[in-house]
Amino acid sequence: MILNTLRRQLKNHPALIPLFIFLGGGAAMSMGYLARLALCNPDVSWDRKNNPEPNNKMGPNHQYKFYAVHTDYSKLKKHGPDF
Repeated sequence: MILNTLRRQLKNHPALIPLFIFLGGGAAMSMGYLARLALCNPDVSWDRKNNPEPNNKMGPNHQYKFYAVHTDYSKLKKHGPDF
């Protein structure tokens, strides 16, 4: 019923089609970014029994940020002890 009403409105007002396209694209990109944060961020631990501190297993040249402006992660060296 809702889809039928939406389809009828879009036929009567075709200028709303880009609005729905951009809203859908923005929602998809935001959900993708949240999924990336949940899976790749070292602050998130999904398995507390086997890996309580996941950031200790990451190397110094592991890039976990989405976009690094001035940092070249391939040239970083470790400055601390192994745990």
